[in-house]
Amino acid sequence: MSNRSTMDIQHREAFLERIDAHRNIIHKVGWVYGRDVADREDLEQDILLQLWRSRASFDSRSAFSTWMYRVALNTAITFRRRQRPTEPLTREPQIPGQQAERAELAEELRELYRAIAQLSAVEKALILLWLDERSYEEIGETLGIGVKNVSVRLVRIRAKLARMIGETEETR
Repeated sequence: MSNRSTMDIQHREAFLERIDAHRNIIHKVGWVYGRDVADREDLEQDILLQLWRSRASFDSRSAFSTWMYRVALNTAITFRRRQRPTEPLTREPQIPGQQAERAELAEELRELYRAIAQLSAVEKALILLWLDERSYEEIGETLGIGVKNVSVRLVRIRAKLARMIGETEETR
């Protein structure tokens, strides 16, 4: 085997290891943008494929996870646009991570994810990154908007979510 093909294999393996280390990004984006289990699986496969195709675009100016979020979110938004826009949300949103220990907390998380599912694609991306505790700078870099714009939009989105959740509680 030539020295060049050995290096190519090593680069591919290193790239795949980095994706695997940040695999939770793919799952989070899938949960927020997928409508059901099959939809999420298709979306996650599309994200993995697009990450592989886009690997040459990673230039180390930003964190690998920031680049990965950018590719995943752009893929998810494109994925949603390819589907029927009037398709109603029929699934019960899933709670990422381990099962909540208390039923009350689990229900609050379900309500939050139900509300997030009703947001626009860009609003979903913003709140997802914020919930993942990304800095305003990283959110702006990922989405290609300024830090001030991130701040203003997040204030509006959080207020919108609070109204949506409040309306749900009032109808009980």
